[in-house]
Amino acid sequence: MPTEKASYRAIWNLSWPQILMMFFHFWVGFIDVYVAGKLNREVQASLGLITNCLFFLLIIAQSVANGAVAAVSQSMGAELKRRAQRYIGLCMELALLGGVAIMGVGLLFRDELLLLLQVPPEIQSITSEFLGVYALLLPSYYLLLITNAVFRARKEVMLPLFAMILITVVNTAADFGLGLGMWGLPRMGYRGLAWATFWSVMAGSALNLFQIWRKGLLTSETFPPMRWIRSALPYLYKVAWPAGLMQVLWQTGYLVLFAIVARLPVENISALAGMTVGLRVEAVLFLPGVAFNMTASVLVGNALGAGNPDLARRYGFQVWGVGVVGMSLVTMIVWQYIPELCRFMTPDLAVQPQMADYLFYNLIAIPFTLTSIIIGGALNGAGATWYPMWIFGFTVWCFRLPMAWYLGHEIMQSSTGVWISQLSSQVVQAALLLGVFAYGNWQRFGLMSKRKKNGKSA
Repeated sequence: MPTEKASYRAIWNLSWPQILMMFFHFWVGFIDVYVAGKLNREVQASLGLITNCLFFLLIIAQSVANGAVAAVSQSMGAELKRRAQRYIGLCMELALLGGVAIMGVGLLFRDELLLLLQVPPEIQSITSEFLGVYALLLPSYYLLLITNAVFRARKEVMLPLFAMILITVVNTAADFGLGLGMWGLPRMGYRGLAWATFWSVMAGSALNLFQIWRKGLLTSETFPPMRWIRSALPYLYKVAWPAGLMQVLWQTGYLVLFAIVARLPVENISALAGMTVGLRVEAVLFLPGVAFNMTASVLVGNALGAGNPDLARRYGFQVWGVGVVGMSLVTMIVWQYIPELCRFMTPDLAVQPQMADYLFYNLIAIPFTLTSIIIGGALNGAGATWYPMWIFGFTVWCFRLPMAWYLGHEIMQSSTGVWISQLSSQVVQAALLLGVFAYGNWQRFGLMSKRKKNGKSA
């Protein structure tokens, strides 16, 4: 069993490239919104709508990525390299098939999707073009997400970072070049933003595929026969579908929360704007949490695959401790500058107090939010996605949303009631996840297999 010092070194070595990767990811979104704002508000509004739509188009890839991390990391921990390689091939096949299928749906039912999104008539043509280009990039985007997951599961976290740096450079150059016509490039406006995303994702996916090939993972042995697929696919399915459903429940819960805020009896528009801007500040504190989530998934999966559930639990708690303590200290610093942040983020005097009120409650919630993110990642690495799905679903739909409506509309009749519901639900959610991880039998969801001494069992 690794010493305490070795454990924390492993956590740091896995976490810092992923923290940096998440900040590059944030930068890509920030530049997209910034350049869209330089064009006009219609483009900015359309970009916001289509970005939310993209989440649902990527749900299959994100679900399979969770399965890939669990299956590959546990196989690597068990030293079953052939099985790990076959799971890599199977996940890539599923990614390509899923990407092509959803691309077809997006192109064939573009008008129906626009109707479902309730796109205002004045931005319908812009959103339609965004959707068309985004649909075309889905196969490469699916491969990007799966190959990133595979590299993380193999503890090769520098490779996704390199891909994200390339995506950031290409996207930034193309946003300014094609979107605004800089550096002698044709000014394409909003079409330039769409194609910037397309080419940057293509570049990142191509780099990852090259790295997969360079490591000898694109051979005939990587793509398993149908007999093996039939026996291996049920485990991926068992991990993937709860993870996908959890994301759907979480994201749709946020949409309903926005609707609750939008229908507040007083100052609803200011509250909605304050929540939107406050989320941007809060997201910066989430980014390292997502990186620690990925680290916990890999270390827990690896230890569980090696047949050491006690080490898996210890890794989970260590990553949780590092993440929560570190980001709580950062949050305390941010706390000191809430008024300045509000003035910087919005000049609207009616929105500033709403944003400050939102940040007051949601910054208090940061330790609990990070607990949910990190412990959820540890359970995902064990393949126990069933627990986060039920806990997230319960706390959002049976606790947060009813409480937000009751406090915001009936008792307090203000946005403060909604923010209190967010804080309260995060406390309950974190407590439930910690209880399951500390005392639950989540190890039973691991990928069990007889381990041969030579480590070549498939």
